[in-house]
This record gives sequence, structure tokens and C-alpha cells, in this order.
Amino acid sequence: MGRAGVGVQALTRGGTGRPARQVPAVTRAVAILRLLGRSEESRGVNAIARALGLIPSTCLHILRVLVAEELVAFDPVTKRYRLGAGLVTMARSALSRNGFAEMAQPELDRLTRRHGVTTIGVQVIGLEHIVVVAIARSDQGLRLHVDLGSRFPALISASGRCVAAFGGYPGSTLDRRFRALRWDRPPSLGAWRAEVGATRANGYAVDEGNYIRGVTIIAAPVRGAREQLTHVVVVVGVSEQVQKIGVDTLALELRTIADRLSQQLGAR
Repeated sequence: MGRAGVGVQALTRGGTGRPARQVPAVTRAVAILRLLGRSEESRGVNAIARALGLIPSTCLHILRVLVAEELVAFDPVTKRYRLGAGLVTMARSALSRNGFAEMAQPELDRLTRRHGVTTIGVQVIGLEHIVVVAIARSDQGLRLHVDLGSRFPALISASGRCVAAFGGYPGSTLDRRFRALRWDRPPSLGAWRAEVGATRANGYAVDEGNYIRGVTIIAAPVRGAREQLTHVVVVVGVSEQVQKIGVDTLALELRTIADRLSQQLGAR
């Protein structure tokens, strides 16, 4: 990740787009939280400091404050740190108040009830990742290990084709990011480019077993003010089930939902 100051450069002041004045303690605290969020195992203070280029004593002072605020949990036996329950509570609270989620949830619920598929709404966070902000689970067929706050690579699967088609990113950047993706059945770069072009033309994307073998994923872009891509709505189902319903049927219904949500977001 480099030094801790790098991670918060995108902050702006008052919504004007001007860079915010850096506050080193805050920047370092955020860097620690992000590092722990990416780590599969808890970490000791020296490992955290080393990864972020911090002085161990400085890192320890920040960790103690984060523990006191319940954003980080400390195990006194192993002397290791991990994300705390307080951060999870804050994240869930933020997601529950997400304006898009409030608009999308009834639409997703109806589509799930109508066809018995799982439907998801995700927020696009640049080319880094997408975050699940709304979900309607099917009581039949596929069981997904997805929850509010789950993150996925931005360019993966059908939602990724939408990001590539409507995100306005340079082709060279997309190609480089594509090569780092992990699929069950990876498409070739040429095939993926063609699918991105079809997504742009059709207003929706289809992933038939590329990301997850035996699973079909359909996605449609949601755009807000100035037609900027902000979210994607997604249908996920076992391929056999989706074929019975009809890929085109689901895709057109999903695109209609995405268009409706785009109009609502654009009017906000």
C-alpha cells in the first residue's frame, strides 16, 4: 500500500472538489482500518506499522484510540488487532440509510418474488470494487454467500461489464485491470471487449458461467446526475433456472428497473 498518507488523497472539502487539508492522525487511522479490513487474519502492532510505514509507537497510540472507540478489537492473549464490532454497526447503519438502497429494495423484492432469483443492488466505487447495498434473496435454487457490505472487484462478471461499458474509463486501463481478475471460466480479452461493447449497445450485461461455473448473472447500469454510472442492479441464478425463465425476459425487466432508478437518482 505504501505510506499511510496515500490512502485518503481523494477527500474533498464541502463537496467543491478542492483537496481537503491532510490530518495525519486521521489519515493513519483510516489506513489502519483499511489494512485490517483487507487482512484475513488479525495483526500485531509491529506488522501493522511495517505494512504502513509507521513508527510502531505512533501506530500503537492510534490503535489504542481505535480500540477505545470500539472500531478495532484487541486480543490481550495474542496481542493482535482486528476490526471491531463498532465499525460493523456504523457500516450497517450507513447502508440502511443509503438513498439508492431505499429506492432499489422494493424493486428487487418484486423481481425476486416474481421469478425466484436473487437480486442485488451494488454501488460502484471507481475501478477498485463494488459494494452490495441492497439484496433480495430467493428461497429456492442458488444460495449465495453475499450480504450487505460485501465487496467484489469492480470489473468482474456482468456488473463489471457494465462498469467497463458505462464508466468512461480508458481502454488501456480496463485491459490492465481485466488481466488481474479471477474467474471460474475466464473469457479471453477479445471476447470480454466484445461483451462490453454488447453491454453498451443493449443496456445490460450477461455472464453465463464465466465468473461462477453453472451460474448466470445479469446486470444493468444505474446512472445518476449527468448520466454518471453510480450503481448496478444484478440478477443471480442457477443457469438452468435462468434459461427456463428466459435470459432476455430477466434482462429486459432488469433494464427497466435500472432505467426507473436512474430517473429517480437523476431527479434527486
